[in-house]
Amino acid sequence: MQALLGVIFHFIGGFASGSFYMPYKKVKGWNWESFWIVGGMFSWLIVPPVAAYLTIPGFVEIIQGTSGSILLLTYFFGVLWGVGGLTYGLGVRYLGVSLGSSIILGLCMVFGALIPALYYDVNSVEGKDTFSEMVNSSWGLTVLGGLLLCVIGIVVSGKAGVMKEKEMKSVSAEYKFALGMTVAIVSGILSACFNFGLEAGQSMSQVANAVWVSSHPGEGEFLYRNNVVYVVLLWGGLTTNFFWCMILNFQNKTFGDYTNKKTPLLKNYLFSALAGTMWFLQFFFYGMGESKLGNGASSWILHMAFIILVANVWGLVLREWKGVGKKTNTTIIVGIAIIILSVLVVGYGNSLHN
Repeated sequence: MQALLGVIFHFIGGFASGSFYMPYKKVKGWNWESFWIVGGMFSWLIVPPVAAYLTIPGFVEIIQGTSGSILLLTYFFGVLWGVGGLTYGLGVRYLGVSLGSSIILGLCMVFGALIPALYYDVNSVEGKDTFSEMVNSSWGLTVLGGLLLCVIGIVVSGKAGVMKEKEMKSVSAEYKFALGMTVAIVSGILSACFNFGLEAGQSMSQVANAVWVSSHPGEGEFLYRNNVVYVVLLWGGLTTNFFWCMILNFQNKTFGDYTNKKTPLLKNYLFSALAGTMWFLQFFFYGMGESKLGNGASSWILHMAFIILVANVWGLVLREWKGVGKKTNTTIIVGIAIIILSVLVVGYGNSLHN
């Protein structure tokens, strides 16, 4: 039952992340950098401390009591992740929601799931599964098999993207496959730093968990323990994105977007705020899912796989594949089906572990 709840929480988080870009499509008259940073203010600055305040009493004291080196390392990974998050938006812009999300999140899933497990082989931490444990157990091999399946699904989806570009004579002016793939690869690798930052800040999470467990004996792990880590980690993401978006506002002379009365200002701010809030909710539910599954690698794989799945479904709903041939349509559907299978395999592996 705990594993099932973990999978459900990860699905909700994946749905939030896979859908967060949709409100941005309702923003009218603003340039990309303007709506991206307005949404980002909610994602990285406003909503995280509100969530921590509502779920973790004394979260400020936990941060203040954490060593400077841990805070700095968590923030540093947040900065690197911020570059990945920034280029994620560009990757979706140039490749579309379906293909862009698949490539970026597939790479993010691989690096984010395996590198921490390899790290814990060298520096063991109680409660954290190592890569050696995974390759020497039936549950671990099952999870790794699910990861391999998801990678295959990503490759198939990428193949569908290449076929799409060759077939379609009339595509969006922003669809740029070569540039989009370059941006997507950079984003996929650096986006994995979010998981590294989450691992770096685990001492804060452990304090929050210990306080809760002591006052709620017999009720299991604290669902919201990661919310305190997000506050520090996302400061790094805010730093990177704010700096870059301000540069683009200056270069493109788009500072006027924020007060341009020729655009639906209220709706633009509301849709951007909604997008930013939805983006944060992915990690709100990620923390809940991880508390149930108790395994960072498996949680990360499930989280990324659900996002990829939802993003691909949105790509079909938005008719991003309209105008392509039957073979290309079949290819993308097969890619999505493989990703769904990978989710089921990882979920089964987790049930064996727990």
